[in-house]
Amino acid sequence: MCHYKHLTLEEREKLLYFSAKGYSVTEIAKELGRDKSTISRELRRNCSGGQYLPSAAQQMYSKRRKACRPCKRLDDPILFQTVKEKFLEHQWSPEQIAGRLALERKRTVISYATIYRAIYSGTFDTGPRSHGSRGVIRKLRHRGKTRHTKSHEERRGKIRISNDISQRPAGAANRSRRGHWEGDTVAGVIGKACLVTLVDRKSRYLVGGKAEAKNADAVNEVMIRALRAEPLRSITPDRGKEFAKHAEVTAELDQVKFYFPLPHHPWERGTNENTNGLLREYFPKGKDISNIPDSYIQEKFDELNKRPRKCLGYRTPFEVYHSKLLHLA
Repeated sequence: MCHYKHLTLEEREKLLYFSAKGYSVTEIAKELGRDKSTISRELRRNCSGGQYLPSAAQQMYSKRRKACRPCKRLDDPILFQTVKEKFLEHQWSPEQIAGRLALERKRTVISYATIYRAIYSGTFDTGPRSHGSRGVIRKLRHRGKTRHTKSHEERRGKIRISNDISQRPAGAANRSRRGHWEGDTVAGVIGKACLVTLVDRKSRYLVGGKAEAKNADAVNEVMIRALRAEPLRSITPDRGKEFAKHAEVTAELDQVKFYFPLPHHPWERGTNENTNGLLREYFPKGKDISNIPDSYIQEKFDELNKRPRKCLGYRTPFEVYHSKLLHLA
């Protein structure tokens, strides 16, 4: 712990007084209760035109003191607007923002910790907060999100599977090849339309669309349409009833094989689960998807595909999947 204190204006005035009386540096230091190196450095650094003036010395000290402090990164209006836009309008996480800026500008521009501090301090809030409101903190992922307890039991019906996930090709397990997809559905209002999501394991690239109902026939139709023109080596869905007729997709799409994880093991297809969590930012639970245009859904899919991911070195799924480089920040 440092106990050093900077010279005050009063001490500088005393320094001038003793110096005018002909005191040596050592004697002045003794009178002020300071180290002689402090007095020597003060006279050397803060003399102006060969004279030492306390008020001028205090001003020079204040100017240097202000300059030695690091500037706040978000005081830069351009950087502030960039960070605010990516966080509030495009739902990029602080790590994604900081990582992508560093990737594009070849240097560290801002740390994710600085962005988090700004979020929690209300820097990006607009207008006064109402009672109970937490401002843009609610834009962070998992804020207030409930999770299943260890005793939670999956009650969905069981389906007949064709292949176990342990039999999946090595290219899927090590994410070395495109075309190994994980699949799931994102429900809106129970009994109405849902989203079908298919995520490439290597690039995290998302395809899919809206199914008019959460049943096997409607989901199969979306899967076939979404994957027909894509590289296709395997599909790993969950064990929901909507995938009960997966054999029809296999027959329609060049005999592609389905691989199913163990019951209650969502982490075995975590890429898709994580992507569904990102989609919930646009399609929250309980939101009726039935009347949402397909163009809007594809627009949000495209936005996620062009959001940088830490696991991809802050490249986007679009860039990895299509081997292209974009300029986004």
